[in-house]
Amino acid sequence: MASNKKIIEEVVVGILLNKNGQIFVAKRRNNQFMPGYWELPGGKIEVGENKKNSLKRELFEELGVTVNKSTLKHSMHHEYPDKVVKLWIYNVDKYSGEPSGQEGQDTSWCSIGQLNNYKLLPTMREIVHKISLPKHYWITPDDHHSESVIEKCHKHLIAGTSIIQLRSKVHLNQSYINKIYKLCKDYQASLILNTLNKTYQELCDGWHLTSNELLSLNKRPCDKNKLLGASAHNILEAEHAEKISADYISLSPVNSTPSHPHFPTLGWQAASDIISKSNLPVYLLGGMSKEEIGKALSIGAQGVAGISQI
Repeated sequence: MASNKKIIEEVVVGILLNKNGQIFVAKRRNNQFMPGYWELPGGKIEVGENKKNSLKRELFEELGVTVNKSTLKHSMHHEYPDKVVKLWIYNVDKYSGEPSGQEGQDTSWCSIGQLNNYKLLPTMREIVHKISLPKHYWITPDDHHSESVIEKCHKHLIAGTSIIQLRSKVHLNQSYINKIYKLCKDYQASLILNTLNKTYQELCDGWHLTSNELLSLNKRPCDKNKLLGASAHNILEAEHAEKISADYISLSPVNSTPSHPHFPTLGWQAASDIISKSNLPVYLLGGMSKEEIGKALSIGAQGVAGISQI
């Protein structure tokens, strides 16, 4: 009788960026698993080898470069029909040599935005979001009855915020939303809608699901060229966000907040445990400020998000 036990492969991959902010990718050769797909360079960890040494060896063998410094950015796993691949993704902070296909593979430098033009391995989708999403985003307050939110949007965009989540628990006039969308476009930022009665046809760059909306869905409700975020408060909701192919999770509340002082909090340890089990980029919410970004990154989060202190 054939065994149903899947093979487990442990793999390291490296993110190499050039001075123009382009990322280095390579095409899998015809004699490899899933030939013709593009991926980040790297390979299997050999028996007795630690991850950083494996990364150094693989990138030297594949690309002819010497890795001088690397930092773990993300870990994840992916299940294929016959095996499970565990990946550790590293930023290659410093390297020497000019990368090229030492094993005859096609290679390319491309912008983050161009990556979706390539036929990417399934694992690359989550990695691309991990690379491209910022370390923080801002959520609008609820005072949409005045122009103050638009003024605050403008200030955040001037300060460099690249994602704004427009959140409202009441119906918003489309012309009001369009004003904020145009403002975001003026600053090359993304507008994510967390509004009532989503049709997934609104003029925006993506949508954010409440936890109730998330659990009501059994598949992704929008195209992959739009961002889809989801609120999660526990591991089950985080797993469901991954199941419907969300692009990122907002995990809350990590700390108590003035608006919900008696709401049960996750705390940093529980947040870290959920992050370690998720393949998706995770933002932390609840009493977060930009000063918490370093701590969030240290437990594997993508960054932080919030209203008053971001």
